[in-house]
Amino acid sequence: MTASTQKKAAIRAVMPYVFRHWLKQPALTSTVAFGLLGATVADLFMPVYSGQLVDALTRGPADLPARHDAVLAFAAIVALGFTSIVLRMIGLHAIVPFTLRIMSDVARETFERVQRFSTDWHASSFAGSTVRKISRGMWALDLYNDTVLLALLPSLAVLLGSMVLLGAHWASLGLVIALGAIIYVSMTVALSTGYIAPAARVSNAWDTRVGGTLADALTCNAVVKSFGAEAREDARLTGVIGRWRKRVNRTWLRYNYANAAQLAVLLCLRGSVIGGSLLLWMAGRASPGDVTYVLTSYYIIHAYLRDVGMHINNLQRSVNDMEELVEIHGEPIGITDSADARPIAIVGGRIQFEKVTFHYGAHRAPLYDRLSVDIRAGERIGLVGRSGSGKTTFVKLVQRLYDVSDGRILIDGQDIADATQQSLRSQIAIVQQEPMLFHRSLAENIAYGASGASMAMIEQAARLANAHDFILRLPQGYGTLVGERGVKLSGGERQRVALARAFLADAPVLILDEATSSLDSESEALIQEAMERLMKGRTSIVIAHRLSTVRSLDRILVFDRGEIVEQGSHAALIARPDGIYRSLFERQATEFMRMTAAE
Repeated sequence: MTASTQKKAAIRAVMPYVFRHWLKQPALTSTVAFGLLGATVADLFMPVYSGQLVDALTRGPADLPARHDAVLAFAAIVALGFTSIVLRMIGLHAIVPFTLRIMSDVARETFERVQRFSTDWHASSFAGSTVRKISRGMWALDLYNDTVLLALLPSLAVLLGSMVLLGAHWASLGLVIALGAIIYVSMTVALSTGYIAPAARVSNAWDTRVGGTLADALTCNAVVKSFGAEAREDARLTGVIGRWRKRVNRTWLRYNYANAAQLAVLLCLRGSVIGGSLLLWMAGRASPGDVTYVLTSYYIIHAYLRDVGMHINNLQRSVNDMEELVEIHGEPIGITDSADARPIAIVGGRIQFEKVTFHYGAHRAPLYDRLSVDIRAGERIGLVGRSGSGKTTFVKLVQRLYDVSDGRILIDGQDIADATQQSLRSQIAIVQQEPMLFHRSLAENIAYGASGASMAMIEQAARLANAHDFILRLPQGYGTLVGERGVKLSGGERQRVALARAFLADAPVLILDEATSSLDSESEALIQEAMERLMKGRTSIVIAHRLSTVRSLDRILVFDRGEIVEQGSHAALIARPDGIYRSLFERQATEFMRMTAAE
């Protein structure tokens, strides 16, 4: 895409986006426009009465009609000034809640949309960069509203009004003003959109990259410390900031060069208007009051024209800053509810894959090709197999984090594609391999799956998960903040908090991404006991990394390249002399014995 095409696309996307938000507040929009335009019209007539005042003064104080005209002109100037102040205050008072509501709406709507993007989108995006796009876009809205409503709208009203009033007296001066304004505004728009905008777009991209680099390093600070790589990360950020500085420097210099060109055009216009008014006076076609009127009008026009250049630059800057935020709203959600989606009711939890075919992205070969499996209500299933065999994808499809390419998935006889995602996922509890906790209190984290749960219910869930005792030993107990992603807790403690969250959710379907392999024996025993307790009476799917954990399950599904190549109980699978499961189990047993002997 060329720079020109990008520029047009950005303007066509951003301006309608903002205008739609204006239309949501018609009363405030009208109040802002009325107040600021009314104040501008009052300013527009100020030079007319200034000229009348000068003409009255030149007739001398002895002329009674002149004194009367001077008093009237003075009164009109004062009244117009007072009217301008009142109307401007009305507009300014209204634009504060107007802009704040839009900024709030945009932040909320963008957050809601990002939350609903697909798992792949989040996996491919820097959280820090996304936050930067949203925050920068919010403040760009403030600049956009101020530029258009407080600056450009009044400026254009003054230009048009002055051209009409001057043209009514002296057509030649009106024509000079019109031509000068057209040349100036056209040049400013061309410089802003064709010269400054491409540089601003690149500097914004690097600004986003700075945010992403900061967030990436700070989120992984534990890894940085473990390798003593602080200096390496410092150098990485320094390199990114250096490139950001070069891009921003180029953008700011372009603003300065454009401003110099605008001032040169204004100087030419000033000479033409003042010279034209002098020629009219020398030709006897203009009085001293008329010249005063022309000069006063010009200086108002000059101020507005000079600011128009800055306003157009600010408008382009705000459009550039909002561009990435608006692009978020153009991104496809990925997984959407159908138009007639309805809440799903899961009672028993029977799960059926009926001839399911699934492709990852643009992959030609499907991971699953007409996969069929039936999991009975309340059955405890283990998923085992080599890395990349399709275990994790299986549970993601049950949660409908992806849509199948063909076939269907049923829970209690209901096609999950016809159900609302919220109702489906709220009835599936999941304990992930690496539990993610919010930087909130332990009580809030445990209650996340059951909003409104009482403290007694939270504590009971913690007891069932073998988490209550360690929580009570913490300084603030259940009020302890766990840090970002739960970094203040050990791996075993995080796992038990995640299990407590699943207990409290009390969902009929349970998914366990078993992660005891990286824990000490004491934590592993506590978690295994809690997991056994949690699986009772629920349809449970366990992704097994350590095969000893699936020995007691009702059935084990062995995956290999997207196919279920073996299934049965532990005893049945071990009895197969050349089976994949037996091979995996014996290999792990041998490794365990070797490690035990080494210790």
